[in-house]
Amino acid sequence: MTQETCPCRARAQDKPDFAACCGPYLAREKAPPTAEALMRSRYSAFVKGDIDYLYETLSPDQRKDFNRETTSEWARKSEWLGLDIVETENGLEADATGTVTFTAHFGRDGKALTHKEKSLFTRDAGDRSWQFAQELSLKSQPVVLGVQPGRNDPCPCGSGKKYKKCCGQAA
Repeated sequence: MTQETCPCRARAQDKPDFAACCGPYLAREKAPPTAEALMRSRYSAFVKGDIDYLYETLSPDQRKDFNRETTSEWARKSEWLGLDIVETENGLEADATGTVTFTAHFGRDGKALTHKEKSLFTRDAGDRSWQFAQELSLKSQPVVLGVQPGRNDPCPCGSGKKYKKCCGQAA
């Protein structure tokens, strides 16, 4: 019996078996315990074409705008190439909210594409399951060629702020 590697690439070096990773979530056997686990299972749902799971794991506000046909077409016409989790904030079993920043890799019409997003996840008030609540904006990091700007130089992102008060805060 061959094992099927999970599409979410959790612990990519381990090549986890789908049945031991996202499979139980998509089979509705158990709920993802963390926001990151839900994010990974949602990616796997796109790969598997499980549009019902994508709908079921949305917050009530997000369900209002869910377009099943468009989502199904995107899932079906894309070649899913992998998921990279960039950062998680909160979203653990005891938390009420959490964010997951990720990059989804896929191909469409012979072109390699990426979808980068920071997603907010919340807990359902009733059963405490994780739900996708909304996409948050990603502040793009400036591309600095050559010499790094000084702390008091204008920020290269064009915000008009000093570098130390803008993009230099994370440095």
